[in-house]
Amino acid sequence: YLGFIFYRGSKRYVGDLPEEGLFDSKKKKVAVFVDESIETISEITNRYNILFVQLHGNEDPSTCNKLRNSGLTVIKAFNLHEKFDFDNLKNYEDMTDFFLFDTKSELPGGSGEKFNWQILEKYSGKIPFFLSGGIGPADVPIIKKVNHTRLFGVDVNSGFECQPGIKNIDKLKNFLTELYELPCK
Repeated sequence: YLGFIFYRGSKRYVGDLPEEGLFDSKKKKVAVFVDESIETISEITNRYNILFVQLHGNEDPSTCNKLRNSGLTVIKAFNLHEKFDFDNLKNYEDMTDFFLFDTKSELPGGSGEKFNWQILEKYSGKIPFFLSGGIGPADVPIIKKVNHTRLFGVDVNSGFECQPGIKNIDKLKNFLTELYELPCK
């Protein structure tokens, strides 16, 4: 999965008129939004042929469901903290395809900080989730200890960048090789 940030408040924002070639990839492309209108999300995902959306704002279950019914795969992000109530996710269960569990911060996503991953033991829902929040190259041993049946994937960002929006490919390859114990290609 390759994420493209369409939130103007992010230092990783793709810009108002990103180059079309930016989206030329056979990988699954994910458009990341924060409290954006359904119309804008539809327009952007159609323009760039993106089939996945990651929602990092206060999007309600109805918004998620409308996007999902339009043919998009919906990843709804939630900021976890010690007192997070996983019962709040029940209204989203039939409206999204994945959850993304990130660190609670003042800004939507991108804090670069980890939350207490032991909180995940309280999650008993049916929706698979991505683990996010402050994950870096040295975290493979810790990630491998997260033994949750609904853990689908790991979302990485700033810990693998040379600068905001520019990934260090060697760090990513080494991380994936160690995480999945695969030969690096």
